[in-house]
Amino acid sequence: MLALALAMPATGLARGDDFGSWLGVSAEKKLSKKWSVGLETEYRLRNSLKTTDRWSVGVGADYKILKQLKVSANYKFLMLNNRESINTSKGKWTPSYWGPRHRVDVSLTGNIDVGRFNFSLRERWQYTYRPETKSRTYDAGSQDWDAVKGKGKNVLRSRAQVEYNIPRCKVDPFASAECFLDDSGFYKGRYMVGAEWKITKQHSLDFSYIYQSIKDNEDFDSDPDMHIVSVAYKFKF
Repeated sequence: MLALALAMPATGLARGDDFGSWLGVSAEKKLSKKWSVGLETEYRLRNSLKTTDRWSVGVGADYKILKQLKVSANYKFLMLNNRESINTSKGKWTPSYWGPRHRVDVSLTGNIDVGRFNFSLRERWQYTYRPETKSRTYDAGSQDWDAVKGKGKNVLRSRAQVEYNIPRCKVDPFASAECFLDDSGFYKGRYMVGAEWKITKQHSLDFSYIYQSIKDNEDFDSDPDMHIVSVAYKFKF
């Protein structure tokens, strides 16, 4: 499926869909049987891999309440390349521009093993704040600087996931579905299939294909539907 996604030409996508890639690196340190901390960084591409979408760095901590239940807290700094917007009725064009985001989240994850399958459910509250910034707007040949006001957004993310442990194999496949809800209700769905390759006890790679569907809205997080190939490296020490 990953090979098919990589080979997918832009003309093969549904009208209005985009194709991108997410590349991530993370490190995790286990402090005790219950506590662990981590660092991560991520780089995303859009526009058929031609344009940087965003980059981010983050820190987080996990606490295992029970063997099959853990709570997590994270902070992430994001720098987003906001998409251009065109208002044909008013003849205005706003080119893409960069803007920062501050994001915090708290998650509760429960999982259960059934034979070689592992089923998990994660509930996450996420708050993202966009500081005030400026963007250029072109109108009938002239250009103006417009203030983009600061804004915060609360999101509830619910993700169901299943993994399968293949006997005597270092590659474990997984699939997940996640829904995003804000004060207007459901606005984004994210569906993923992939595999984790446990190279050694310390090194692992995740390969996945993601389809992200977004309901039309006027919020600052609005994006087209996307087909994404993701590669993430994790180091445990």
